Amino acid sequence: MKLTGGEIIVKKLTAEGVPYILGIPGHGVLGLFDAIRKEEKQGNIKYIQVKHEQAATAIADGYFRVKKEPLAVFASIGPGTLNLGIGLGTAYADSTAFLAFCGDTHVHMSGVGVLQELERYKDSNILRSLEPLSKRVWRAESARQLSRIVGNAFREMTGGRKGPCVISLPMDVQSEYAEYGVTPSSAEPSFSPSADIEAVKKAVALMKTAKRPVILAGGGAMNSGAGELIVKLAEKWGAGIITTLAAKGTVAETHPQYCFHTGSKGTMIGLEIASKADVILALGTRFADETTCSYRKGVAFNFPDTKLIQVDIDAHELGKNYKADIGIIANAKDAAEKILENFGDFEVNKAYLEEIKELRKKWFDYVESNRKGGTRKLTISKMIGVMNNELPDDTIIATSSGNTQAQLFQEYCYKKPDCNLTTGGFSTMGWAFPAAMGAKLAAPDRPVVALVGDGDFMMVMQELSTMAQYNIPIIVVVADNSGWMAIKDLQIDVLGSEAAFGNDFEQNGKKYDPDFAEIASAFHIKSFKAESKEGFKAALKDALEVTKAGKPAFIHAVVSNEYPYSGGKAFGWWDVPVPAYMEDKRANYVGGISEETV
Repeated sequence: MKLTGGEIIVKKLTAEGVPYILGIPGHGVLGLFDAIRKEEKQGNIKYIQVKHEQAATAIADGYFRVKKEPLAVFASIGPGTLNLGIGLGTAYADSTAFLAFCGDTHVHMSGVGVLQELERYKDSNILRSLEPLSKRVWRAESARQLSRIVGNAFREMTGGRKGPCVISLPMDVQSEYAEYGVTPSSAEPSFSPSADIEAVKKAVALMKTAKRPVILAGGGAMNSGAGELIVKLAEKWGAGIITTLAAKGTVAETHPQYCFHTGSKGTMIGLEIASKADVILALGTRFADETTCSYRKGVAFNFPDTKLIQVDIDAHELGKNYKADIGIIANAKDAAEKILENFGDFEVNKAYLEEIKELRKKWFDYVESNRKGGTRKLTISKMIGVMNNELPDDTIIATSSGNTQAQLFQEYCYKKPDCNLTTGGFSTMGWAFPAAMGAKLAAPDRPVVALVGDGDFMMVMQELSTMAQYNIPIIVVVADNSGWMAIKDLQIDVLGSEAAFGNDFEQNGKKYDPDFAEIASAFHIKSFKAESKEGFKAALKDALEVTKAGKPAFIHAVVSNEYPYSGGKAFGWWDVPVPAYMEDKRANYVGGISEETV
């Protein structure tokens, strides 16, 4: 049968089981958008009208992280397409997937400079800007190519190391006819490399020499669903379990062998256990600078004194930042399964497990005393304590870059796995709120909370309209400290209090912040305001009742912006260069970087 290019695309999406497509229409995608209209009328797909293209990408990203199935987004030619860039980069860095369709210049007009075309360097060249942010890009030159291209995109997105893909759609290609045969899903079982048995046996032999073993789980372990196997292997090996920022929530954090995190915003227990390990099994981690304390030897890790077994689905990552004693190219879940099958008997070091038990207690005692001491004002730390006590165990919590992310990473203790959503490698602001909506679409029966700072929230606050319009029942919690406190705190930590500059929101020298609760109320969203721990606890309970009734809720929590109560403590090292004119601080910095191993 003959269908237009737009119709072929939407038919292929429905064949792949895509329930939602998100975006903002424009003249550059009119042919595609009309095909969406027709398919939605038949009940085969639902269009969600966001208010900024970046929000569409974050919703799709959040959905994928929960359900492991990609959604589709679209944008018109030019500025709309560029607005997808931040979301593509976020998904690419964290190896998550969605499919983006971008309007483009007519094939026969490419290079004439039509409205919103950039052609001075190369005809219709905007796709080039998205290439570093995507796993694969295509430009369709005819409608007959589309069925094949979309099928290939689904295989590319979901096979091996996952990532977002982009298809550029010239306007005439969307509207011209081509023959189309109804096809089943193109997504065969996703390809993932399998662990080599000889390498697994070598890994097991090295693991059995360990007295202080550690399993370090990264985003690849989380994405592959390896959590249950990691727990089984840790119990058999007597290993401490540590997770990176991207992998927080891979296992239940109440497990007695769980040691939380390394890194500059890691935990005392995580840094202690990782730096003194004799063998580390790393599953799906890039060993990024935040995890490794910028590669400063002995702070987070002590390679090469510590032996490293590194497993990754992407050969590019093996040995990239630390030389691996044994490298295994494999899906993290597959490797964990094969290691367990070949592990045999092992006598665990009980004294080491007792040490972990004591360090866990010491960490929890520190967190609790820190919340009780200091300021009487509401802090992010106090909020996290309330959330840990009051939220249902299966609540999904989304965070983006800033103190809310760093402190939830440090302090929240998930009782169940697969509850944490955060932007890792790209550290994107403005991600958590729309990502939480995506998570709710993926898991409608689970509570979902977006925990964001006011700076983060103001990047996407227009999406209150989307949340209200589609009645997406999540709780948005805004920790309002009237500024970009994560950067102000960093200025003070690294450069000194006199260097704090440009991050407070002020008007005529006085603190300036809007009434976010009133703003949310103007969108007809049930809103609450809290300025104390007790007030926040009451607001959170009320908001949970609102969402149980199927309505969204909003909490405006006014928190301290006084250092050090504005953020959490950095226990590790992070390479933040100090200007040469700050001679004493520069000397300390130079001493630190002299111990880095990259």
